[in-house]
Amino acid sequence: MELTERKKKVLRTVVDLYIRTAEPVGSKAIAAMPDMDYSSATIRNELADLTNLGLLEQPHTSAGRIPSPTGYRLYVDELMQSYRLSLDETKNLNQSMELKMQEFDKMLSQVGKLVSQATDLPAYVVASRRTDVTVRRFELILADAGSVILVVMFTGDVVKNKLIKLPLAVSEADLSLLSALLNATMTDLGAEEFTPGLMEKVMRGAKNAGNLVPIIVEFTISELRRQQNADVALAGQMKLLGQPEYRDVEKAQELLSALDETTISNLPTVMSSGKDTQILVGPENVARELKDTSVVMTKFDIGDGMQGMIGVVGPTRMDYAKITARLSYFAEGLAKMFGKPEGNELPAPRQNDDAQEA
Repeated sequence: MELTERKKKVLRTVVDLYIRTAEPVGSKAIAAMPDMDYSSATIRNELADLTNLGLLEQPHTSAGRIPSPTGYRLYVDELMQSYRLSLDETKNLNQSMELKMQEFDKMLSQVGKLVSQATDLPAYVVASRRTDVTVRRFELILADAGSVILVVMFTGDVVKNKLIKLPLAVSEADLSLLSALLNATMTDLGAEEFTPGLMEKVMRGAKNAGNLVPIIVEFTISELRRQQNADVALAGQMKLLGQPEYRDVEKAQELLSALDETTISNLPTVMSSGKDTQILVGPENVARELKDTSVVMTKFDIGDGMQGMIGVVGPTRMDYAKITARLSYFAEGLAKMFGKPEGNELPAPRQNDDAQEA
């Protein structure tokens, strides 16, 4: 059965009302809405059709309807109306994001807490590094008579450097030879491709500078692995207990026990179809533990070859439009903080209508 505009309007109203009240929605409540110009009898017929289509569910006989996961998916894809942040909301979010974050791991935890506070739901932050990082080029720069600066350039325009003390017998000509060997044999490689055999080959060819090769390889592998790891921070799990769906202690305990960093790390870290925001409704979650919840996630660029992602986990009854708007606003501000260090401007409020050590 094709959905008429009337059916879509009734379905949207059921979802909106259920989001607000957490109670099954009946025809009288729908008919009482200001923009609803249909009779209760007509609405009852539409509710029956939507239930037969699997878009609504009826928890008890003679009770109102609640959205099904399929109904939520249609709502998210086609019916959800944009939510405009108020001036107070944007002001509060700006103040939150302007907090100084000195260390990266503390920053992840802080962002998670801020997002959880802004959405009143459990929130997570993931900093995922590129999985295809390789070395583009090596440079060895003579600093003074006793040391050299190793510069390693990686894909994604990431540059790292390290100060190395030189053996007495190494000359500038030796360093030039070593640079040429490194760039000829050790570029376009991932961490697993720096084998002992390859290192021994370069050491033999580098002659007097061969003793520097293990130091260079160790530093390069360490940086490659650091860029390929992902950090996860989770905050606000106990906020689930404030949701009507989790008044059942056993149900709440089961979800809280499963909601950990391991489960979060199994969520998608790359958006499908180039989308900045993705919504997973109920059974769409790959993690079995989250099959009765919804996840909303938004990505932002951190720079330095990294991508960040913020998301929330909650009941399928969450206010998707409001959650999406708030996450998008956070993501926009965080991207500017990390991606444009020279300005660090946050988005203007809207009305309602690496320094590496040497």
